[in-house]
Amino acid sequence: MDYILVITIAIVIFSLIFDFINGFHDTANAVATAVSTRALTPKVAIFLAAIMNFIGALTFTGVAGTITSDIVDPFKLQNGLVVVLAAIIAAIAWNLITWVYGIPSSSSHALIGAIAGAAIASQHSFNVLHYQGFSKIIIVLLLSPLIAFCVGFCIYSVVKIVFKNANLTKTNRNFRYFQIFTASLQSFSHGTNDAQKSMGIITLALIVAGLQNGGSVEPQFWVKVACATAMGLGTAVGGWKIIKTVGGNIMKIRPANGAAADLSSALTIFVASSLHFPLSTTHVVSSSILGVGASNRIKGVKWNTAKRMVITWVITLPISAILAALVFFVFDIFL
Repeated sequence: MDYILVITIAIVIFSLIFDFINGFHDTANAVATAVSTRALTPKVAIFLAAIMNFIGALTFTGVAGTITSDIVDPFKLQNGLVVVLAAIIAAIAWNLITWVYGIPSSSSHALIGAIAGAAIASQHSFNVLHYQGFSKIIIVLLLSPLIAFCVGFCIYSVVKIVFKNANLTKTNRNFRYFQIFTASLQSFSHGTNDAQKSMGIITLALIVAGLQNGGSVEPQFWVKVACATAMGLGTAVGGWKIIKTVGGNIMKIRPANGAAADLSSALTIFVASSLHFPLSTTHVVSSSILGVGASNRIKGVKWNTAKRMVITWVITLPISAILAALVFFVFDIFL
């Protein structure tokens, strides 16, 4: 029992660290466009994002249930606690590597890939995966950037038509005000999806440890508050390297561009959260900006930066899975 309790506590601690890192890693996604257009100062943007992320994290729990039960069966997972611990450590490692290099990678891909990799390593078989649930998650992760791109393209196309003959100075000023709302909305939507992933990990560990009553996959109240707080604190730290990449290295963002991109990504994330699907806010935000940029002027998009991000997106899932498998094998020797 002491062994189980110690491992469970370690998983909770590392899960909260993951949420904290996720906060400063992905904060840039929510506020990068507002900062780059000077609609908000960096400090105000980060503070606003922290508050809205916290509120969003307490509002939804459906994505947590998906993480808990749709990748692997928590009630049948052998060496379950070691699997979960290996997965969360591998996901943290990949998040930190991409943060150091300022690459807007996907925390969702990292975590989902890590859970799958550690579980496969524990059973020496792919049969441990819930193929139906896992395949749905992967499909959503793949389709969501395309959907966000199309939504961004369409919304900015409408904006161009509506404000075609408007006074440029006045329009930019009004859109800067509107960006305060869209940045808040996007931060809130980020909390409704990303904070749920750590809740799911902790709940998975509690089930395996026999500390979750009734076989429920619903996160306990203390888990919700702890994860929301960790993400809020992480958001307050901020991720300035990624703000630079998302906010300026994809395209030159003006207030109308930024508002359209924020609105597009927030809508995409809200739909996914409502359907209990985890997705990558990094993918969605970056793809929304690309969609807006393509609608504005295709040549104005810095496609080399987009290409570098796409490569990172593609390699994140397999690399995090391999990392988690390696961590599991090391833990399996000593634990």
